[in-house]
Amino acid sequence: MSITIKGTGYYLPKKIVTNDELAEIVDTNDEWIVRRVGIKERRIATCETTEYMAAEAAKNAIKSAGINANEIDLIIVSTITGEKTAPTVAASVQSIIGAECPAFDMNSACSGFIFALDTAVSYIVRGGFRNILVIGAERVSKIIDWSDRSTCVIFGDGAGAFVVGPGNGYLSSILYSRGDSSVIDIPSYHGDSPFWTDEASGKPYIIMHGQETFKFAVTRMTEDINAVLEKAGLSACDVDYIVPHQANMRIIDFASKRLGIGMEKFFINLDKVGNTSSASIPIAAAQLNESGKLKRGDIVVFSAFGAGLSSAACVIKW
Repeated sequence: MSITIKGTGYYLPKKIVTNDELAEIVDTNDEWIVRRVGIKERRIATCETTEYMAAEAAKNAIKSAGINANEIDLIIVSTITGEKTAPTVAASVQSIIGAECPAFDMNSACSGFIFALDTAVSYIVRGGFRNILVIGAERVSKIIDWSDRSTCVIFGDGAGAFVVGPGNGYLSSILYSRGDSSVIDIPSYHGDSPFWTDEASGKPYIIMHGQETFKFAVTRMTEDINAVLEKAGLSACDVDYIVPHQANMRIIDFASKRLGIGMEKFFINLDKVGNTSSASIPIAAAQLNESGKLKRGDIVVFSAFGAGLSSAACVIKW
């Protein structure tokens, strides 16, 4: 026994920020952004908190699953951008939607949703859990240096959610972590303790070295997808869809060539929403599901990579 995906949902902020608008803030232009990362526009929160977006995505997933909030047994949220240390985003979602169940957050940066989904599998297999709400929710715009054109053009805000329950649809997975801040670093607020003497503490903004990030992402994405397909006893020919972390179009294109899997099997929405960190895969999967293209029994691969450094992939029979 593993899991089946009962329902999906997502939420995107109402504010659309185009490349031309960003060009008014930093030294960039539409042609440069599209060529470098493949993004035309992104959604940016103006008043929507991480908790609010997570709860809206959760409501849509619950509706899609055809259940009520009081039937949710557990809530797991992947995020690096909660508005508060406590209550957690998951606990806030529990309160907003009217659920009565345990709730906790996880952090593995952009790979976090697959880590959270894998955790949900463990709870389902243990028994006693029928409906688990797994959410990726991020307000990445709050940890962006908006004067840095190398990062501010990439990211967006949003949330995606799955309701999962007992089934046989989780065929294999791989989780990878390597403690390394030299490629991608996201410092947190270091506080104002009068006893703190570390002058190296940086501003709480994303620091990303593009070329090193590109190499890591392509390598991990190809190795992880090959690994989970082999573990599941499948080949590239068996795959119906790949839902990758929506970080950079060039990364996905390179990975496609290395894997020998055509781009027509990759679901892409980054041109419209940008990189929403751990919300990326559940938003994309929910949009794919909403499109009506996904059919029960389809073989779907999720693959993510990000700060930590971390990466993850899984194979799901939809």
